[in-house]
Amino acid sequence: MSMVADINSVCTYCGTGCDITAQVQDNKILKIYAQNDGYVSQGKLCIKGSKGYGFVDSPQRIRNCRVKKSFLKENLEELPRELKARVKTLKEFDENYYETPYEFTTSLAAWKLLQIKEKYGRHAFCGMGGARTSCESSYMFQKFVREGMDSPHVDNCARVCHSPSLKGMKMLIGEGAATNPFDDIYKTENIIVMGSNTTEAHPIVANRILKAAKAKTASLTVIDVRQIQLGKYGEELIIPYEANLLVLNMMAYVILSERLYNNEFIDARCKGFEEYKNSILNDKFANPEFMKQVKGYEVLAEQIPVIARQYATKKSMFFWGLGITEHLDGSYAVMAIVHLAMLTENIGKEGVGLMPLRGQNNVQGACDTGCLPYFDPDYKTPKEIGLMTPQLMDEMIAGRVKAMYVMGEDIAHIHPNQNKVHKAIANLELIISNELFVNEITKFADIIFGVKSAYEKTGVYVNAMRRLHLSQPLVEASMPDDWEVLRDIENKINGEFDYSTSEDVWNEAKEAVGTRYSGATYHKLSKNRNRGMQWPITKDDTPILHLDKFRTQDGKGEFKYHQYQLREQVEKLVKGIQTPKNEFYLTTGRTIVQYNNGAQTIQSEALNSRYDKDIVLASKEDEERIGSNEIIMKNEYGETAIMPVKFVKTIKPGTLFTTFHHASSRVNYIFGDEADELIMTARFKSVKVNVYPA
Repeated sequence: MSMVADINSVCTYCGTGCDITAQVQDNKILKIYAQNDGYVSQGKLCIKGSKGYGFVDSPQRIRNCRVKKSFLKENLEELPRELKARVKTLKEFDENYYETPYEFTTSLAAWKLLQIKEKYGRHAFCGMGGARTSCESSYMFQKFVREGMDSPHVDNCARVCHSPSLKGMKMLIGEGAATNPFDDIYKTENIIVMGSNTTEAHPIVANRILKAAKAKTASLTVIDVRQIQLGKYGEELIIPYEANLLVLNMMAYVILSERLYNNEFIDARCKGFEEYKNSILNDKFANPEFMKQVKGYEVLAEQIPVIARQYATKKSMFFWGLGITEHLDGSYAVMAIVHLAMLTENIGKEGVGLMPLRGQNNVQGACDTGCLPYFDPDYKTPKEIGLMTPQLMDEMIAGRVKAMYVMGEDIAHIHPNQNKVHKAIANLELIISNELFVNEITKFADIIFGVKSAYEKTGVYVNAMRRLHLSQPLVEASMPDDWEVLRDIENKINGEFDYSTSEDVWNEAKEAVGTRYSGATYHKLSKNRNRGMQWPITKDDTPILHLDKFRTQDGKGEFKYHQYQLREQVEKLVKGIQTPKNEFYLTTGRTIVQYNNGAQTIQSEALNSRYDKDIVLASKEDEERIGSNEIIMKNEYGETAIMPVKFVKTIKPGTLFTTFHHASSRVNYIFGDEADELIMTARFKSVKVNVYPA
């Protein structure tokens, strides 16, 4: 037996980006832990970080290339001679797929992509993914779509999570990223957490918040539609569904009407203030007194002014999650949060700031490197703006988009309106998927490449506070990295991708993202492997953004008011509209032991054994009304599978909560096309459902 080696890297799960150390022997991970001096982890990992590595050597891993038998049958006559000859030699993998040699598979992919482009034009191809793999691969992915295939249609899973954070912040202050390091939690006096179940979704950030709240160095306010664990350690405001913008504008109203704003800061660094101020002060929905009309939520009329005063008069940090962004007015709610920070100078210095809690290990890096239809790398304007994922679904149904390359994005599970998604992707002539495991999208894929996981490769990941961390392999694997597959296909199309190592790719990517990454060489990042470095990085890194000026063209932050639109639950409560007995409002979220579509966590027995099916939480007061421990939820878009219900005290009557980790629950079949009106992020946090006992 060989020696046990300790290897340092970065966690593969959420956007917290914890530093990890793996104990490895004979190419097997024995244990993962955090060093006591870990910069992000601070010596502690959540259960996913410490126990969620079983997927790496799972027997279910895709360790080969696969091609669908039906795809080869349909294309056989048109195949080039050298490919056609090799079809007869292919080994059967199962009833649907052949196991295929890598060289053959990349040639087949290149041939079919070229054929589709020649037959239908360059807009017939799109690419989706990039937030689960390294910056090297996400950079290469958008380059493959834009240059290799000459299509503008590239997107990533930020579309279903934090795109409204990027949009709302970028519009007003020129940058869509977290402004401060997590450790500023220890330097602040007041913390607001809104729309984030932080202890479940970002536990190592929650550790810091809990520590500050328990030590009373900072007051804590939690704003959510249900009671969550974090709320026990501070003030908790339970708000109606879709009332985020309503509450945020009310906070601004209090700050403005009581003159708690910082005139000096606003005069020096902002514009559009007078118009914004007049709009709010004359808006009937912005006065907290309005809450007295909202049945069951009247107490908010007293609570909102208290937290607004606290935010304005103390050094404050504002954290938010998908409970803000996954709404019709997600971008506008983010803008309202930015307004609060600008009003009170809670931005541009230590111990304050705007902190969107990013969901994926590299969603920040995927956006930085240009995996968005309206941004090139470094958030430059592309020569041609492509379509966003929901628009691409319509194009597939219309028969105009014919091929899709998916990189680590289970679009057939995680996206909304799954009946429509399944209809759209069934209409494609080609789906290529880079994946670790068989999931919902690989079941549709014509060509599958088994690729390395984050624990098997070298690459840069950017966490939720702009911190670049250079990972290194914990174990060796024979599969290619995502960027290698893309290179090898492109070389059979145009022959222009000349890269031998991930460092070659990084050296180009860091120049493409020059205003943020230019100084971040592999050498510098490996020297700072434990701490990481926060972009913008030139000679040194930049922990705090917006110190002297905002990152806008004129350096000024802008106020742009948007009025709350009365609708759904708030409207019904105000107008006393009776709801049918079986009508409920549902919201969704994560549980600590699972992660998104469960690709890695379901394959890690230590995690999956603790939560092997999605559960609906309902109010104890609704036990009689629901009348069953198993339900189906239905609406005009579709229906879920039969799901177990647990009745709890933390949920308001008339509302429900569920997770969406297991595809078999079919939760995303009940979400439609309603989305953020600026950026098309789905309304996952609020859907009206009818509940039927199973």
